[in-house]
Amino acid sequence: MVAMAEELETRFVVVCNHEQQHALWPAFKPLPAGWQQVKAADSRENCLNYVNQNWTDIRPLSLRTL
Repeated sequence: MVAMAEELETRFVVVCNHEQQHALWPAFKPLPAGWQQVKAADSRENCLNYVNQNWTDIRPLSLRTL
């Protein structure tokens, strides 16, 4: 139960790669190579809402431009 409570309290950032794929990343961890932060640290729910509103075409960018 503690782990679940800790997960709910964890702040996340939204990151995006060169293919315009989005992901949630724990705010306390260094960003992985090739990813850029596109939303400031926030709750998991708010970050998921951001992803749902801004990543409407989940195909990688390279497949969208064919």
